[in-house]
Amino acid sequence: MSKKVVVLAEAREGALRNVSFEAISAAKKISDGGEVVAALFGQDVSGLANSLFEYGADRVVLVEHPHLNFYTADGYSQALLAVVEQEMPEAIVLGHTALGKDLSPKVASRLQTGLISDVTSIEGEGDDVQFIRPIYSGKAFEKVEAASEPLFVTVRPNNIEPLEAEAGKTGTVDTLSVDITNLRTVVENVIRKATDGVDLSEAKVIVSGGRGVKSEEGFAPLKELANLLGGAVGASRGACDAEYCDYSLQIGQTGKVVTPDLYIAVGISGAIQHLAGMSNSKIIVAINKDPEANIFKVADYGIVGDLFEVMPLLIEEVKALKASV
Repeated sequence: MSKKVVVLAEAREGALRNVSFEAISAAKKISDGGEVVAALFGQDVSGLANSLFEYGADRVVLVEHPHLNFYTADGYSQALLAVVEQEMPEAIVLGHTALGKDLSPKVASRLQTGLISDVTSIEGEGDDVQFIRPIYSGKAFEKVEAASEPLFVTVRPNNIEPLEAEAGKTGTVDTLSVDITNLRTVVENVIRKATDGVDLSEAKVIVSGGRGVKSEEGFAPLKELANLLGGAVGASRGACDAEYCDYSLQIGQTGKVVTPDLYIAVGISGAIQHLAGMSNSKIIVAINKDPEANIFKVADYGIVGDLFEVMPLLIEEVKALKASV
């Protein structure tokens, strides 16, 4: 039976995050031919609707309000609950991002429905849909079926392929007026400590450093390689604790969980907490002078050597390859 599915599109600094398109792709499988409605929150964000149509949304519900310019759990939950009350969907899909992880349990609780979080793939369609999600810090996976309605799902970024974009596709944009009130927190401004460039949680390539990098200056070749590959720089908790870089770059059980196409671990020993955040990367390359380092147990390719000797050679090879294309 076909279902109506609401997807919360996530925008940041005037642009949609890729996970919004991945969530639409997941919603298409869940809907089994039903309507996929994208909810778009913020201020002056109506211009983003066309991209949602191009990636598969059938309709967009726009909620604009000054209190939605920055995310707060109170403001966004009021807006999302208003959309759900109007649309009465059988399912709701969000990205498993900082926003999604904070908002989804609050709204699911208000709706008195279950939540299937951190979904990495979906099998079947419609009533037979099953959700695959990692458990035990990524050591195993479980298949979950929904036992309540509306079905509530968050999808891990960079795991579910977006649909192929249909350039020029348009649709109906419905404006919903929501009175956002009784906010316990109002965000006036956001000062970002994260580095410029590719969003770490959505990067296809990540070059990550550990204590072996030895200093803040030691991250310079990692940044150079990441720029060459169009990727982002990450770090282990050890590197962050040693103040080689900001905690916004931390990958691991207590940091960000990432699943890039290519993960290059430089000077990272491979503590279990770090592996929990990156072991599901599609290809893992490890560079470490200790041949017994735990990181080699999960790596697809390993280089045993001094990173300060290996990295310059690797950078020069990448430059030569790019020049020959």
